Amino acid sequence: MKDFGVISRGLVMPLVQDGDDLAKIVSNQVIKLHKKRAIELQTKDVLAITESVVARTQGNYAKLSDISDCVYNKYKNQEIGICFPILSRNRFVNLLKGLTKHAKKVYLQLSFPADEVGNHFITEQQLFDKRIGMDDSFNEKEFRKIFPNIKHKFTGIDYISLYKQAVGSKCQIILSNNPCELLKYTKNIICANIHDRFITKAMILKKDPKANVMLLSDILTKPNKGSGFNKDYGILGSNFSTDNKIKLFPRNCFEFVKKVQSLIYKGTGVKIEVMVYGDGAFKDPVGKIWELADPVVSPGYTSGLIGTPNELKLKMYIDNAKNQKNKDKLLKEVTGNIRHKGKNLVGTKTALGTTPRQLTDLLGSLSDLTSGSGDKGTPVVLIQNYFKNYTDK
Repeated sequence: MKDFGVISRGLVMPLVQDGDDLAKIVSNQVIKLHKKRAIELQTKDVLAITESVVARTQGNYAKLSDISDCVYNKYKNQEIGICFPILSRNRFVNLLKGLTKHAKKVYLQLSFPADEVGNHFITEQQLFDKRIGMDDSFNEKEFRKIFPNIKHKFTGIDYISLYKQAVGSKCQIILSNNPCELLKYTKNIICANIHDRFITKAMILKKDPKANVMLLSDILTKPNKGSGFNKDYGILGSNFSTDNKIKLFPRNCFEFVKKVQSLIYKGTGVKIEVMVYGDGAFKDPVGKIWELADPVVSPGYTSGLIGTPNELKLKMYIDNAKNQKNKDKLLKEVTGNIRHKGKNLVGTKTALGTTPRQLTDLLGSLSDLTSGSGDKGTPVVLIQNYFKNYTDK
């Protein structure tokens, strides 16, 4: 039996900038470590590269004026509504400045008690204690009268005040979980949420087919005056860069990972899998934040990462084995069942597998937790033994 299960290691990389050949830099580093025997690559190892460095080396940046140009082309100087933005200092404050620059009036609608990804400014318990229903709607004055303290638990920020400051005096706050509430104020609506953006748009248009609705994924799907862009996700997945510039989600990720895979194979003779990852897909049980502010966990991956895990519950094999008292026979029975993936146990409790999730979501979450988003300097993660089980040597 092997001595180690899944191993996830952050690889320190040199600093990279716009125009650098990231595929070559990453592959050279991995090949060097392999030749030095610092790592021993194996087929089906996974190399995960954070989306941030991919976008940076692509020069996939845009100015806030590029965003405001796109919104102006749609709405001119009319009043606009912005529905369900996430609560984020580095994700949305700058976007908000660009989105609202030319608007005559801005109606900003926030969901409560939290945004789409779980950032709370009040708790469910507070709603219960005040007998507030999820279908109620408020203006800012009404809401603050009920909940005087609406600061985020971890950041200590009052996001309503922060967002109003970003927009200026033309901003009016609405608190409601019904996207159609905005139709009472304007027909020009930008759906600013991420994962539920299509259903939000559909609900608004069902209520008023004449509403003029756009998504964040509709903005900067092509270059504006030479700017960066993302044809699939627009400004979704973007991040703060400077006071007047954002970094967009990377482009052409499938081509990128294939190039990295090819270069490493040429240098080592080992075919590994490669993926680009952004936010993981896990939830903080204390802060209740669902860590997925990007539109997807992985915008690009090699073909060996398509699908879901094919695993069975080892603990249930052990508990349901016939040979409970003889360790040698127990081991033979359990390993035999694993090798046959429970074919002789179909329809029984022991044939149960893991919770079905995409491999790239699981691997991306592991990579995000390994690399972090701070100053570790490990934007590349090597994951080994992920596709091995108890019977593999």
